[in-house]
Amino acid sequence: METRAGDPGAFAHFDLSRVDSPAFVVDAAKLRENCRILAEVGEASGAKVLAALKAFSMWSTAPIIGEYLDGVCTSGLWEARLASEFYDGEIATYCAAYKPQDLEEICRLSDHVIFNSPDQIVRASAILDQARAAGGSFDVGLRLNPLHAEGEVPRYDPCAPHSRLGFPVDQLTEEHVAMVDGFHMHTLCEQDFAPLERTWDALFDVLEPYFGQFKWINFGGGHHITRADYQREELVRFLTDVAEDTGAQVYIEPGEAVALDAGILVGTVLDTQWNGMPLAITDISATCHMPDVLEAPYRPAMLGEVADEEDFTDASDGKGLVRLGGPSCLAGDVIGDYRLPVACEPGARFAFLDQAHYSMVKTTTFNGVPLPSIWLWDSETDALECIKHFDYEDFRERLS
Repeated sequence: METRAGDPGAFAHFDLSRVDSPAFVVDAAKLRENCRILAEVGEASGAKVLAALKAFSMWSTAPIIGEYLDGVCTSGLWEARLASEFYDGEIATYCAAYKPQDLEEICRLSDHVIFNSPDQIVRASAILDQARAAGGSFDVGLRLNPLHAEGEVPRYDPCAPHSRLGFPVDQLTEEHVAMVDGFHMHTLCEQDFAPLERTWDALFDVLEPYFGQFKWINFGGGHHITRADYQREELVRFLTDVAEDTGAQVYIEPGEAVALDAGILVGTVLDTQWNGMPLAITDISATCHMPDVLEAPYRPAMLGEVADEEDFTDASDGKGLVRLGGPSCLAGDVIGDYRLPVACEPGARFAFLDQAHYSMVKTTTFNGVPLPSIWLWDSETDALECIKHFDYEDFRERLS
């Protein structure tokens, strides 16, 4: 299983005993650093940068994001409401399919309402007209499928064969272009600049006849712009060139890049045993707290892990390796094999790196496993605040 890299940054000096367990801890200083980098890309290129709430929607940090970025992108009515209530700037909403009863409010809240197909725009035309007659001011967009696959994992590749996401660009006509104000595409996942450039090269000839006919073009997310080795200078030149070629305002919607390496998930060893190798049960559950560990799959990096990569190929001898799993009844609730930086015994604290994005928004209470609390730490001032603690009532109120 691939180990996803994580930069400990200031967390290397964070005392894990300062928070309860399990707990997400987000570093406000790292968020500011990420957002500053994204803002510099936007300023240098003229592109507008929107934070993707689907990846990171810790709204207590909205003032940080609003200070640097141009707004947020949302995935439906509830995220649009959250954006309207807490975030500054533009709101761009895309959903694979809208419920008619939600669309009027989405139009009222959003600056861009982006559809997955021209047919749905036609069916929604009366609602759109009514929303504009009521004073709504919003653009209509169409998500395109460039039919150019760059994803490493088909499950996460919107351009995989038979994908439902986006309108196949080879079906685009002049009539479709006349229906919309702009185009949206989201084709990458945790990738650098080259796949974006290749995607645009594959799309250029199809869209070129329509240059000057659309107001904006949105390249979605999946760009690891705040990663240290990302080719930001090349990205700036690319975004500038696209704006000049198309005459359109360019948007990007980084999600992970906003919160990359900005958060950890703190856990505690609850019990240990032996079954051919050392095992430990923790209060962190892969299925409840880090579902991408099972879905991607990937092996999250551990803060302070004592690592010898060769030893991760075979844990059968148990030489220092401990297999960590969660408290749920799912047999596959296994996080991975690790050398903990502390003695692996009940009560030991540890943390996984780079857990602010996606992990936080995808948690569940399967099996009644408690949700991690949420903390905001500022590594520059050492201020620490518990933003949210979840109790039994939070579990109960989700049910009936």
